[in-house]
Parts: sequence; C-alpha cells; structure tokens
Amino acid sequence: MSDALDLHPTLIAPDWPAPANVNAFVTTRETGPSQGAFAAFNAATHVGDNADHMDLCRRLLGKELGDERPFLWLNQTHGARVQQHYPRRTALQSEIPEADAAVADSTDYACVVLTADCLPVFFCNRAGTRVGVAHAGWRGLAGGVLEATVAALNTPADDIIVWLGPAISNAQFEVGPEVFDAFVAVHPQAEEAFDHSPYRLGHHMADLYRLARLRLSLLGIDEVSGGHFCTAGESRFYSYRRDNGQTGRMASVIWLG
Repeated sequence: MSDALDLHPTLIAPDWPAPANVNAFVTTRETGPSQGAFAAFNAATHVGDNADHMDLCRRLLGKELGDERPFLWLNQTHGARVQQHYPRRTALQSEIPEADAAVADSTDYACVVLTADCLPVFFCNRAGTRVGVAHAGWRGLAGGVLEATVAALNTPADDIIVWLGPAISNAQFEVGPEVFDAFVAVHPQAEEAFDHSPYRLGHHMADLYRLARLRLSLLGIDEVSGGHFCTAGESRFYSYRRDNGQTGRMASVIWLG
C-alpha cells in the first residue's frame, strides 16, 4: 500500500461566507486507497471495508488538518444528540460518543460526521469562535438534530452561518407516508418539501435540503448556502440508496484555525 500514501482525498470546500479561520471540507470517493464497492476514500469503520485501507484513509484525512489535533469521531444513531467536548481517553480505551452532531469552541479537535445520502450541515458563527456539523437524515431532521446543534452553539440565530453539504436530492429520494407524516404533523408548511411519487401511490419524493432550510428558517437562521448536490445521482459520492447499502462514507469535517 505504499503507493497509496500519495492518494490524498479529493475534497469539496464549502462555498459560504465563513470567517477565514473556519476550515471545512467534505471528502469524495474519487481518489484514495479503498477498493471495490468502497473505492476510493472510505472513512467509515463500520461498513465492512478492509481495515488497512480504512485506517490509511483516516491517516490521510488527518494530514488535511495541517496539525496534530484529533478528530471527534461519533457513533451516529440518526438521533439528535450533540457532542460538545472531546471524550476522556485512557491508555486502555477510547470512548466513542453516541451523537449525530458535534460543536467546538476551541482548536482542541476537529468535528466530523460521516454520510452517504444523509445531509451534512455545517455551522459557524460570524466571529469564527464556534463551529459545528450535524448528520441529518430524515430521522435526524424530524427528531430535531439541527435545533439541538443550534442550541449547543449557544449563539444568536442571526449570528449563525450554515452550509448544506452533499446529500440525496428529492429527484432520487422516495419515501413512505410515515416520513411525510413525521414532518407535516409538526410543521404543516413542510408539505411543500414533498412531491407525490411518480412510482408508488401514497409515497413522496422528499427534499432534505428544503426540509433543512425550513427548520433553520423557523429558528431565525437565514444565512444558508449550498444544497445543490445529489449523492445518488453523482458518481463522485457514496450513496447508500443507489448502491443498495454496500458502500463507504464521506467525511464532513470542520475545525477552528
């Protein structure tokens, strides 16, 4: 695998008006050491990829930070819990917290979530002193992960900037009536984010980007960029739905410089 040491990930940088000391990117699957269904840059340990390839991906990912700070890896559960500090580590074990979002107000660590159709949502404040990222699939969105992340940032809504990273688009995301009901029962205006499915009666095409924008708007956050990708329709991305669950994960990373 020595040749793979030069296979650094191909990255997407958020196009948003963040302060200069706020650093962020999303990996793609275009270059890296992973092979087969996981080619080429899989950062996830739980998907069945070769352990050596995955470990190399994570080491290469660490080089993109430019320093020795650790990543705050999460055991994601499609919930709404936010990790707000780096977990205690001992010589015998490392605690991986169960959460679907992370925030930071120091340079001690980098926040990261893993996705392959779910929506990564990046946050920062205008002063560049607080950052965060959330893993927002439909369950997380409906369960309040964006609201929980904003609360953890402890920042006025009009001081928050958001970028919506690569996720599945409404053209590819057919869902059942339970998904429609989960959103519309709480916010009736969420109905605008669903189109009737042309494939199955009673199903809908869900727009995660629009649902996220609605939730953010209701919080008073209007500075929202991004939201023009489709992981299922673009081969540079992993897609759980397109690849029938046999795929890797992109890493969405944000940290303070």
